[in-house]
Amino acid sequence: MRRTQLYLDNDLWNALQVRSRQERTTVSELVRQAVRERYLGNAEARQEAMTDFIGIWKDRADLRDPVAYVRRLRKDTRLELLRG
Repeated sequence: MRRTQLYLDNDLWNALQVRSRQERTTVSELVRQAVRERYLGNAEARQEAMTDFIGIWKDRADLRDPVAYVRRLRKDTRLELLRG
């Protein structure tokens, strides 16, 4: 763990003080939690979102043959457009 120093305005400091008393934790821990959530994201929420995403296109008729679908997407039509 590394040590750092922050400058907080009075309103923010007061809010953190109140919250730290309510949650019976330190201001430092509140700041670490906030930074983790903001920059690392909530691991539980990410896992849930990824789980919900599984099979999202399973009922799409145009994706029955994924190889054909990808080939259609990759089909190069530039020459056809130039000849146009």
